[in-house]
Amino acid sequence: MESGRKVAVAAMLLAMVCSASAWAQWGGRGYRFNQGNTPGWTLMTPAERTAYRDQMLSAKTYRECHTIWVAHRKAMEVRAKEKGVTLNTPRFNACDRMRARGFIK
Repeated sequence: MESGRKVAVAAMLLAMVCSASAWAQWGGRGYRFNQGNTPGWTLMTPAERTAYRDQMLSAKTYRECHTIWVAHRKAMEVRAKEKGVTLNTPRFNACDRMRARGFIK
């Protein structure tokens, strides 16, 4: 194999490894939590966002997911009221999306 080809193949493999690492870091199983689908996103610290994501991704059933989501929503409603801001309304139900994508039953 030519030297240039070896470098290209090595670069491609490195890019694939880095992409897989980023994928795992930002959603684990391919579902991303963000301002568009997480109530109170802007009211949470990065650590709280990570903890919420981990809780949601650990849910095995729709009911468990929904219970986590409702508890989180209530906590964010209290926080929003304390800060005098309006809580964002997600564009869709995260648990419905996770079920549709096969993450939960």
